[in-house]
Amino acid sequence: MTTTINPPEVAKTAPPAPKKPRRVGFGPRLSRWDFKFSPYLYISPFFILFFIVGLFPIAFTAVISFMDWDLVRNTGTFIGFDQYAYVLSNPKFWIALRNTFSIFLISSVPQLIFAIFIAAILDQNIRGKTFWRMGVLLPYVMAPVAVALIFSNMFGDQYGIVNTTLQNLGIPAIPWHSNAFASHIAIATMVNFRWTGYNTLILLAAMQAIPRDYYEAATVDGAGKVRQFFSITVPSLRPTLIFVIITSTIGGLQIFDEPRMYDQYGTGGANYQWLTITLWLYDIGWGEWNFGRAAALAWILFIIILAIGVINLFVTQGLVRNEGKRTSMTRAQRRAGARLAKRAAATGSRNENQTEEAGS
Repeated sequence: MTTTINPPEVAKTAPPAPKKPRRVGFGPRLSRWDFKFSPYLYISPFFILFFIVGLFPIAFTAVISFMDWDLVRNTGTFIGFDQYAYVLSNPKFWIALRNTFSIFLISSVPQLIFAIFIAAILDQNIRGKTFWRMGVLLPYVMAPVAVALIFSNMFGDQYGIVNTTLQNLGIPAIPWHSNAFASHIAIATMVNFRWTGYNTLILLAAMQAIPRDYYEAATVDGAGKVRQFFSITVPSLRPTLIFVIITSTIGGLQIFDEPRMYDQYGTGGANYQWLTITLWLYDIGWGEWNFGRAAALAWILFIIILAIGVINLFVTQGLVRNEGKRTSMTRAQRRAGARLAKRAAATGSRNENQTEEAGS
């Protein structure tokens, strides 16, 4: 006889309900404050750092520009606008201003043209695109002093490689240091060598953001590469071109390294052929030890750059307004064309119906 032992019955009980996790957060009022003020807290480190290392020195320079400053005693005597009057009445200021704008124009215009065309080439489907894109940025990575030393030797009056090549071709040597315009071309060449690749990558990034449908539609319509470049690429680069022009203007008016290292003396030439505003500012501050006068010149340069920036702003707004009007007109023309197409389709279907009725 077999005996079966049943296991003891276990009382069926419901599992305990899981505990809700405790929510840690702000109250309604603190949440509103967090939503409203936290973005300003996130960006505050930049503005704090800018106030310490940027805004305060600018304001302190403005104060010093109205004083006859003694660097040893770190005190000054208030003399009003005398420093500004001296700078503006000095012939060297107007020579430096002329040289600065001359070098800026000779360097910025070819630099922008070359950057657009190089970016257009790099935007094509070529082999080793990464290598070539890194290569155009190599001159920018080089130290400015090294670039200036190399090019100053290349443009030497007697033993420079440029004049040696010209003489071998039967062309007379060019006085790169004694002639003002020739020295501006040499310094502008240094600037173009260093900054063209940097602007090329900015324009290349803008070109890659242009929708490829535009080029496909233009190809279907029979437009060639040149027509596509001037009709699609250049108009689409307008905002980026404006940015590059503004930054080139600011950097071109503050040019210092290239003219400083163009010869062994760094004074801007015997007759101030390539003396720029920043080079003269350096000479006043650390050559004559007149920091009040140097501060006044720095603020005059700041006002010039600010005025040119305002002019660029108005020109930019005008271009954007015109572009918006042109875009709205194009949209209106598209709507009108769509309406005409619908009317033509409706008229065609009506004529077909009338023909079918007449046939029946």
